[in-house]
Amino acid sequence: MTDGSGQERTADIAPLGFEAALARAAELANGQISYALSGVPGPVAAAMRYAVEGGKALRAFMVIEGARVFGIDRQHAAPAAGAIEALHAYSLVHDDLPCMDDDDMRRGKPTVHRKWDETTAVLAGDALQALAFQLVTHTACPADRRLELVAGLAVAAGLRGMVGGQARDIAAESAAKPLTLEEITALQAGKTGALISWSCGAGAVMAGESTGPLRRYGNCLGLAFQIWDDVLDVEGDAATVGKAVGKDADRGKATFVSLLGMEGAKARAQELVHEACTSLDVYGDAADALRDAARFVISRRN
Repeated sequence: MTDGSGQERTADIAPLGFEAALARAAELANGQISYALSGVPGPVAAAMRYAVEGGKALRAFMVIEGARVFGIDRQHAAPAAGAIEALHAYSLVHDDLPCMDDDDMRRGKPTVHRKWDETTAVLAGDALQALAFQLVTHTACPADRRLELVAGLAVAAGLRGMVGGQARDIAAESAAKPLTLEEITALQAGKTGALISWSCGAGAVMAGESTGPLRRYGNCLGLAFQIWDDVLDVEGDAATVGKAVGKDADRGKATFVSLLGMEGAKARAQELVHEACTSLDVYGDAADALRDAARFVISRRN
């Protein structure tokens, strides 16, 4: 295996602690996006780079560590990791627009439409979405598996996934009555969970292995992630969370906290993390970083 200059390099598959693995995933994913945008001038490209900066890269981590469980080099999984971070960034840029959630801050800094303008934000989001599909086609695995990754990402990002969940979330703001717990769970499975589930299962797809255990992990983790977001919307402060808090209560929206109570919501998130970790038993110690990621989801402050 060479590093591109003809020099031999060591395979990037050694186990890392959670924080080191998360940092490595961010480095690899952002490197893919930066390379794809290298030499591209203008405000749209600048806004794309800006939108990607400052994220936790948790979805990229799931792609890379899920692949590493099967012995896949982190650098071989890097294009798919870059793809999910680009797609996630696009969703945030559009979600922050005045016609959607109308937010001024994201990741502790002005949202793209505030730093530039709405037109630039729309175009940057569009271009990030397109870039995601460009990147995922470069994943180092057989062509049929790359096609499966592309098709799965399209479903997860579209009306049956993230966009559909977002549409239901917006409709709920003007609905005659608040959503039930079952309805919120289904909504969040699309809005937040679909991309997390794809991220977790991507490594198994690359390896041509069953996606079942990692998908179960991802489904539990996605729901726990959203429950904890609802917790932070009540308990967090804007400076730490990096965006406005308390907006759900102001809008009268039903959330996991409003329906389960604060302690009930926290307990449900903990149950989901336990289920997520248990689903990884088949991978033994190789999945320790993924287990740590699940625990991180319900301890984070932003």
